Amino acid sequence: MLPHADRSTKVSGHPEFPRSARRGDRRPTASQNVTCMASLNPGLKIEAANADFFRHVALPSTEVCGRSIYDILHPSARNVLSKHFSQLSNGHGTRFVERVVAMRGHDRVFSAEFTGIAVKGEGDDLSGVVVLMSPDDEPAEAAERPAKPTPMLTALDARILEGVATGASTVQLASRLYLSRQGVEYHVGLMLRRFKAPNRAALVSRAYSMGVLTVGSWPPRAVPDFVK
Repeated sequence: MLPHADRSTKVSGHPEFPRSARRGDRRPTASQNVTCMASLNPGLKIEAANADFFRHVALPSTEVCGRSIYDILHPSARNVLSKHFSQLSNGHGTRFVERVVAMRGHDRVFSAEFTGIAVKGEGDDLSGVVVLMSPDDEPAEAAERPAKPTPMLTALDARILEGVATGASTVQLASRLYLSRQGVEYHVGLMLRRFKAPNRAALVSRAYSMGVLTVGSWPPRAVPDFVK
């Protein structure tokens, strides 16, 4: 059985989560790889999950089970994942891997690698989906969170970061902000180094996980406290 999940929420026919993933209430050390697991029905509602899943989304099983997987992800994740889930439902492939931003409680976020695996029933129809999330960080204790953010973006940086987070291209940003393409790339490069991110996708994930971009709104906006 999955820890912290009601017996009535476990899906018949879905694979058992491996015993190594059932950590109970023990907190993993920094060197351990954490995998958050959840079982979804064909309608993408969460029917069961392991302890690490509940710990990272910072919600009890009573608030998670029965809800759509999209409810515990940032609104931006729907645009990324809907096509993948549709392909699994239509039998086009058996798994996918994506980068997403997920909610931690109601006002924080974390970035993670998100894997969806199709579970087939009789007649090769989709009977559910097993979700694996590998978070980039551990939930911080309240005392570890900075009391006040440090401004790290100029007003122009903030506009460019907001555009990158919506998927705007360099050409689109240059036209929108009356900059040259080289000017846009220069500012993006500065932010990649500042956030220690290897590419634009990682930059957006890092910005969300640090609280630089607003949570729960679309299009995303930079939090004023981080703008000089």
